[in-house]
Amino acid sequence: MFYMERHQLILERLERQKHIKVLELCDILDVSAVTIRKDLKLLEEKGLLFRTHGGASLENPYINERPIQEKEKISIEEKSRIAEVAAKLIKPNDSIIIASGTTVQQLARAIQPKEKLNVITSSFFVALELLKHKEIEVIQLGGNVRHSSSSVIGHYALQILNNISCNQLFLGVDGIDLDYGCTTTSLEEAVLNEKMISCAQRTTILADSSKFGKRSFGRICGLEHIDEIITDDRLEKSIQKKLADIGIKVTMVPKPSNT
Repeated sequence: MFYMERHQLILERLERQKHIKVLELCDILDVSAVTIRKDLKLLEEKGLLFRTHGGASLENPYINERPIQEKEKISIEEKSRIAEVAAKLIKPNDSIIIASGTTVQQLARAIQPKEKLNVITSSFFVALELLKHKEIEVIQLGGNVRHSSSSVIGHYALQILNNISCNQLFLGVDGIDLDYGCTTTSLEEAVLNEKMISCAQRTTILADSSKFGKRSFGRICGLEHIDEIITDDRLEKSIQKKLADIGIKVTMVPKPSNT
């Protein structure tokens, strides 16, 4: 097969799958990984795809920071449904951590406690939502305030977490890469999120399917530290299988049926 034919097949596959691995292309095209990497490099130079760790994607896998007011407008319905399912995981008298981000803000809105609940959060928006409920004891982490996320980072927040142990952490992320792990746009926020994971018995990520196959500047953790991911029903089956293979529970929230 000539290189032009390989390139056409690669692009056709990407159009269907959105991202693809080098080893998968090796099997399909019966060529070496060296050849595939050269093909991907040439196609990237032409602006036809983006190379990723171990493969290629039609979408730029590197995420730039955006203001929370802008992020709130993206995938609103999916985030709301994800939050409703996540809220059902919270039990009376739990002590939980809710990190920052627009999806976990939706979780704060979805919580309707009937008994006592302790919540530690780095997000001012989450705290403001939870203060509407007298049953919830809110512990607001302190520190330097990030304007883009209206949340705190830094030494003081980390110091408070040294004295905390919780049932669950609900974490929002900017990217989930099957090889690289979970990431966010701020290195300091990544450090804080990593600390939160160490304080919780169980970590659940709330992320719509657009976050998969992407990575950002600050690495939070590898996927082996995650217990469950709640996402929408557009997550690719190949990704579902890989997550299940490494022991992560994947909960996909379907769209409501029109009746």
